[in-house]
Amino acid sequence: MQFKLNVVVGAAAILMTGAVYAQDMVVKIGHVGPTSGGIAHLGKDNENGARMAIDELNAKGATIGGKKVKWELLAEDDAADPKQGTAAAQKLVDSKVNGVIGHLNSGTTIPASKIYSDAGIPQISPSATNPKYTRNGYKTTFRVVADDVHLGGTLGKYAVTELKGKNIAVIDDRTAYGQGVAEEFAKGVKAAGGNVVGREFTNDKATDFTAILTGLKAKKPDVIFFGGMDAVAGPMLRQMKQLGITAKFMGGDGICSGELPKLAAGTMADSQVFCAEAGGVDGAGKVKLDKFKADFKKKFNADVQIYAPYVYDATMVMADAMVKAGSADPAKYLPVLAKTSGYDGVTGTISFDEKGDIKNGALTLYTYKAGKREQIAVVR
Repeated sequence: MQFKLNVVVGAAAILMTGAVYAQDMVVKIGHVGPTSGGIAHLGKDNENGARMAIDELNAKGATIGGKKVKWELLAEDDAADPKQGTAAAQKLVDSKVNGVIGHLNSGTTIPASKIYSDAGIPQISPSATNPKYTRNGYKTTFRVVADDVHLGGTLGKYAVTELKGKNIAVIDDRTAYGQGVAEEFAKGVKAAGGNVVGREFTNDKATDFTAILTGLKAKKPDVIFFGGMDAVAGPMLRQMKQLGITAKFMGGDGICSGELPKLAAGTMADSQVFCAEAGGVDGAGKVKLDKFKADFKKKFNADVQIYAPYVYDATMVMADAMVKAGSADPAKYLPVLAKTSGYDGVTGTISFDEKGDIKNGALTLYTYKAGKREQIAVVR
């Protein structure tokens, strides 16, 4: 009798366990960045930021609508190529992801955003700064960094008022990001009373800039601005040195990485290079960001390059909206995501405006000394 009772109780326990397990849900978060090609180090940095968030969410054991969640990261490589970016986006849509974090570049983020919008899947970019991204009228697009209007304009003003640049040259790589930030920089220079003496362009795969730089050298620029990424900026700095050009070198967040001194092969003079990163914290917020960077280093045995903390925050903001909505269904949590206000992230307070842009976005200005990036100031 006792034996039979135990069997019944055991069977009931198995059934109950099965019932609980059946109620668990899987939430798929897509991430897209260039994990191959010239800026693979930045793409991997982003992907690791997403992985860190997913691992923490699983460790915390969050529930959505009373169901325990297993969070999964579906990571795709777009090689910073618009065509590959849209293919990656379609693959994530076909995989029925609940949301997407990415892409890294504006040139891939913007065309991919239509695919996500058509599928009704929320997308948060941690790094695409071209204003067009959130100005296409899609309800599914968000970003957690300030755009190029703010970033480029601030750098343009800084070149004139702080670096005392009188003759300023501008080069861009013809990508959506590079061209956009260069245009806003030039506007900022002119608004501050500076003189743009040359506008040149290259491409995001170029390695030889001798002709462009030789032409600009004759114009005696005090400052050269490059709209593009660090993989191109490094060789450009090396060739400036070879040609005896001692102008200050400026760029947006695309060049503002820990990898730049290595890519420039030791040719950067102290306080020659100035850049800005979209985002930034100071005061008490810096403690939280510093802890994130230390935890990141411990987990991946790599320093944060640029955007990993923003990817982490973007992932957490998306998960928070799902929890608050009690659903991972994009149609149900999207309105909650759009109303995100006062979220306390490692990169600062996150609130979205009606376009999906971050409100009161900060910028951090940096220079480089002894081969290390050094913070100058956080501005809003």
